[in-house]
Amino acid sequence: MTTPQQRPPLPPFDFASATEKVRLAEDGWNSRDAERVALAYSVDARWRNRAEFTQGREQARQFLQRKWAKELEYRLIKELWAFSDNRIAVRYAYEWRDDSSNWFRSYGNENWEFNEHGLMVNRYASLNDLPINEKDRLFTWPLGRRPDDYPGLSELGL
Repeated sequence: MTTPQQRPPLPPFDFASATEKVRLAEDGWNSRDAERVALAYSVDARWRNRAEFTQGREQARQFLQRKWAKELEYRLIKELWAFSDNRIAVRYAYEWRDDSSNWFRSYGNENWEFNEHGLMVNRYASLNDLPINEKDRLFTWPLGRRPDDYPGLSELGL
């Protein structure tokens, strides 16, 4: 029998493990690698993202591919909001531009639920997009992982 994939840290979460889980998720999404990011979700994961509903890891992967084809120069910061046994709530913001070089900052909240293997089984996201001028961007590190010394949402006043 095959052992299910594990994605530490595993529930039940404490402050340190929940904070680590949030940062690992942020790092994954900042990679903009849909294949890699989709592996953090169970094969039967359920998502709600804005008005789009997905069922399963494969639909999540397809969603992410579409997202990052549209949201160019994507840079994300997530922050732990709350946690309990196998659930984590985060707030986040990310900046991106469209193919016409219009810039946006998207603000959102997510509720996550994990199985015993540390795979996300439910992801509920609500978010809004704010058009911004390029000169007003705050997320200006090189594409990829946010540097450890780069301020988070609270430090940026977001």
